[in-house]
Amino acid sequence: MIKQRLIVQKVCFSFLKIAALLNGAALAVILYFIISRGWRAISWEFLSQAPRDSMTAGGILPCIVGTMALCLVTIFVALPIGVASAIYLNEYASQGKLVRFIRLGINNLAGVPSIVFGLFGLAFFCIVLKMGVSAASGGLTLGIMTLPVIIGASEEALKSVPNTYREASLAMGASKWQTIRKVVLPVAFPGIITGSILGISRAAGETAPIMYTGAVFFTPDLPASILDEVMALPYHIYVLATAGTQIEATRHLQYGTALVLIVLVFGMNLSAIILRSKIRKNLRI
Repeated sequence: MIKQRLIVQKVCFSFLKIAALLNGAALAVILYFIISRGWRAISWEFLSQAPRDSMTAGGILPCIVGTMALCLVTIFVALPIGVASAIYLNEYASQGKLVRFIRLGINNLAGVPSIVFGLFGLAFFCIVLKMGVSAASGGLTLGIMTLPVIIGASEEALKSVPNTYREASLAMGASKWQTIRKVVLPVAFPGIITGSILGISRAAGETAPIMYTGAVFFTPDLPASILDEVMALPYHIYVLATAGTQIEATRHLQYGTALVLIVLVFGMNLSAIILRSKIRKNLRI
């Protein structure tokens, strides 16, 4: 019986290793494909100038600034609402039918296609609230799309905090909110911030939600406020690859822009890992 279990264990571990290797190999192929075709486009001019000559020359600075503006609006909208919702669901709400219904709605919201969020943002933020195509409309749309990810990650981080921490704090006379603010949240914060940044970095690469709400085909000016329309890296790639005037001539620019977007998303993910590591180190001290 023990020998049979060991054989099953080895077979399962082998499948897991193969799956991990396949994922790693697929990632390596994609990165090689993009880097080999896009590195020639990377230069100081490419990163510091606006597109010109019908976007067949120049750079992508407005796209980089626009993408960062959309991400900042997304962070300021999704992070506080998502964390507050997770705190309520895990720490305050009675675990009854209403909470189960709310969690079901959050899970369903996470499965809604991004194009639906784009159409909702167009109808509500751009038309009903009369915000027009702007960084604010695009960021709010991305924020709503990212909310389920942040709520789920934050709630799992809060659940990972042992109940003994809460009981010890309450036994010493702390209130419910003091226990959450000074005991639970500091322990759960690494998981909360990691899941939040990963969700927002995913939103940074979305095209469908912003093509109706925040991004435009071309604008040479940098946004002066969040109510200005912006260019964005994912939408710029889409435009160059499908609607450009000289698609083949700008192929290296398409891959160069994709490479910059990958580096931006990788930087956000890396910052989440570094921040989580530092916070956990401080907590151990």
